[in-house]
Amino acid sequence: MSTYFRPPNLALTTFGLSLATFMQVLDTTIANVSLPTIAGNLGVSNDQSTWVITSFAVSMAISLPLTGFLTRRFGEVKLFVWCTLLFSLTSFMCGISQSMGMLLLFRALQGAVAGPMYPITQSLMTGTYPPQHRGMALAILSMVTVVAPIAGPILGGWITDNYSWPWIFFINVPIGIFASTVVAAQLREKLEKLERPRMDYVGLVTLIVGIGALQIVLDKGNDEDWFNSNFIIIASILSAIAIAVFLIWELTDDDPIVDLKLFRHRNFTTGTMAMVLGYAAFFAIALLIPLWLQQNLGYTATWAGFATAPLGIIPILLTFFVGKYAARMDLRLLAAASFLVMGVTCFWRADFFLQIDFYNVAMVQLLQGLGVALFFMPTLTILLSDLESNEIASGSGVATFLRTMAGSFAASITTLMWTRRAVSHHEQLTEQINPYNPVAQAGLEHLGQGHPQRAATIVNNMITQQGFQMSFNDIMYALGWIFVALVVVIWIAKPPFVPKARDVGAGGH
Repeated sequence: MSTYFRPPNLALTTFGLSLATFMQVLDTTIANVSLPTIAGNLGVSNDQSTWVITSFAVSMAISLPLTGFLTRRFGEVKLFVWCTLLFSLTSFMCGISQSMGMLLLFRALQGAVAGPMYPITQSLMTGTYPPQHRGMALAILSMVTVVAPIAGPILGGWITDNYSWPWIFFINVPIGIFASTVVAAQLREKLEKLERPRMDYVGLVTLIVGIGALQIVLDKGNDEDWFNSNFIIIASILSAIAIAVFLIWELTDDDPIVDLKLFRHRNFTTGTMAMVLGYAAFFAIALLIPLWLQQNLGYTATWAGFATAPLGIIPILLTFFVGKYAARMDLRLLAAASFLVMGVTCFWRADFFLQIDFYNVAMVQLLQGLGVALFFMPTLTILLSDLESNEIASGSGVATFLRTMAGSFAASITTLMWTRRAVSHHEQLTEQINPYNPVAQAGLEHLGQGHPQRAATIVNNMITQQGFQMSFNDIMYALGWIFVALVVVIWIAKPPFVPKARDVGAGGH
């Protein structure tokens, strides 16, 4: 039986660890509904405002593989405390930022210190509970990770509308200080064996350069006119070379920072593909819905949060039961059901229009929650099921790294496609509005009542809105087919799905 450390107050320790996790996961979604306000205040476009999301996600993904090295070098408790305190500090710096450049810098630093927080929290939680109660510890943590992303849009919207957007970051300061103080006090007697492990510097540098340059290409490409820009060409070449070197090095190194050899396992490959693509599509929806509600339907940030909130109702109700009873079923069936439900909700949204009411928006969110409830646990269990016992932690870390990267790329690609398709639709809708079309001219004269410029402005605004709505529908239709494809992909996995090593504290939720 595994040993564990019993803190002076287990409930207080659990609360401190859970609070830190809540804060960290909350910050993946709390800024979503505030993006239009941030864009307006800092004088940037809506496309550029999404860098607030992607800079955080990329930095977090890059620092995730460092968790094992940092843990062995400094110890779990010390790493948790410092990461949590630095998260509070960088949150404060985000709040006082006066330009988009400053905000992105501190948001990236915030993501970098956030990377190790969830894996370390999970390890500390399982290490403070006796083996027979570790399922309960992980269930508590899972509940926190389900509730936090749902609370994010509501809290972010309310804060943005009633105070100002910097407060979505300032609220982390007291939370982080309290959580780190509690955990430091409760776990100060915990003995940890420290090492001086070897660092895969080549892997780390090529990972940072390759992924960082690729994200810059995705974020800046549209502004720089893509490959008509020397900057984008150079960044693309640099990214391609760095990623190629990274892949070759990681496949041949004895102690890689990202163990790509894990993909020799069938279930790991299949489950990771389903997890990564499913999460990317889910993240795209979570980002686009608040933007669409505010830009197209005129919602405030608060009401955009309320409209998206029903997503969390079913996961909160079902998480415990899925965790307890899912193992009795074929997990491929649960995962397929998840993808099917989320696909159906995307096709449902593909028929949305500018006059759609709050009820229908919220009901689709509620139904999607069923898909979310059935998504994480089955796919995570499948991808870990055929790994050796000494590969579980590494496999979970690799899957979490790829999932986080997928979310960042999805954010950039989705906002880019939304804008580009809107422009394309705008061009098509205005083809018949010209001086040689008497019907169009008569309509403009009637609308403008003697003021042709006013009529042209009104019509242009209407067409722009319709263009963005049609683009939204196109993206939802495409995302729906991605989920349908994943229904097929998940059946490539092969039972049994019982992990070879049960007593592990790894996870990638």
